[in-house]
Amino acid sequence: MTKRNYGAADIKVLEGLKAVRKRPAMYIGNTGFEGLHHLVYEVVDNSIDEAMVGFCDKIDIQILADDSVIIVDNGRGIPVGMHKTEKMPALEVVMTKLHSGGKFDNKSYKVSGGLHGVGVSVVNALSEYLEVEVYLDGKIYFQRFERGEKKTELEMNGKTKRGGTKIHFKPDHEIFENIHFDFDTLTKRMRELAFLTKGVKIRIADERSGKKKEFIYEGGIVSFVDYLNKNREVLHKKPIYMSGERNHVLMDIALQYNNSYKEHIFTFANNINTREGGSHLIGFKSALTRSINQYLQNSSLSKKFTDKLSGDDVREGLTAVISVKLPNPQFEGQTKTKLGNSEVKGLVENIVNEGLSSFFEENPQIIKAILSKVIDAARAREAARKARDLARRKGVSMNSLLEELATVALAENDAHVRFVARAARGDRQRGLELLDRLDKVGASS
Repeated sequence: MTKRNYGAADIKVLEGLKAVRKRPAMYIGNTGFEGLHHLVYEVVDNSIDEAMVGFCDKIDIQILADDSVIIVDNGRGIPVGMHKTEKMPALEVVMTKLHSGGKFDNKSYKVSGGLHGVGVSVVNALSEYLEVEVYLDGKIYFQRFERGEKKTELEMNGKTKRGGTKIHFKPDHEIFENIHFDFDTLTKRMRELAFLTKGVKIRIADERSGKKKEFIYEGGIVSFVDYLNKNREVLHKKPIYMSGERNHVLMDIALQYNNSYKEHIFTFANNINTREGGSHLIGFKSALTRSINQYLQNSSLSKKFTDKLSGDDVREGLTAVISVKLPNPQFEGQTKTKLGNSEVKGLVENIVNEGLSSFFEENPQIIKAILSKVIDAARAREAARKARDLARRKGVSMNSLLEELATVALAENDAHVRFVARAARGDRQRGLELLDRLDKVGASS
């Protein structure tokens, strides 16, 4: 039965990192597969932040046999001096205090992925143990924590010529459903980070299986788009690349069309994969649609195609990577899946509008190929709409309609009918079979 009296004595205060252990999903999304791997991302993001300000070019990740992970970088190293207000070493503050770090005033980091100052302290809280070594000023500093609590004092236990930080942690089985890391999942993220952080070498090794991977890309996101399209037939050999800086926001955008019917757009803010998009994605989509429509209206093709292209039309067969770097990103939640900075939309729009306008003028053959594809997409969309309307009015099934269309197309080699069948490709398995027949006709025309 619920207690009737509710007073001051019922208010609980969770000190230190206990709140993280009590409600871990608030900080890492969940305690399943995704949350487990998020621990590694949080630590690596700190190393990437060092790379973005020019102090790190090597990051090593090692998965050990006991499912613990070691992450080493050659950055500046976490400060170890005494913190004036907390009265403890800065390293201990970073590891045990939420919302602590060097990313709040833009002095140490102009841009970074870890803005909330909770990343590594959350990893510490959710680990059975975490050991940190700092290589700084020719000395090696060491400290150990268990489930977020300090177990040893910070000590200097050696000398070195290197610089950087090494973090060794094992996820806590009391928190996570399973602590087995997936090598391929981590590898995918490390490859992304290498693409996004030009010139940084990232190595990952798995002691359990002997698997190893090494990534370094001097081409940045252009190499990323090449990689994403490596098994597709592209409409233009080199990706279209645009970059610029406005109001302290750095923007890099690369895109390339292929002969598929799907779009693949990846967005990042300060190297964080914003899977749910946000203002940078909205700005890109808006500018792309406007730029292609504007070029179409000014071209000779406008006499043959008088309709307006939709966003879906211009993104059919598009592969793009959008990367923005800004001093004060506003992410939705600690897991940072969506960018909220409204001003970024307009900045990205400007860069894309200017970049595409210039590129189209200088590369008429490429824009001609792109226009041909997106106009086909628009015709297919409109034809499919009419076909569905007809099917609804006459009570004809989509399968029956496709059968009739196939007969006409095979007999007359009618391109418009092929658009209808292609647009209906997702309706039924029979539609796919008919599409294959119609595509063969189209290939021979």
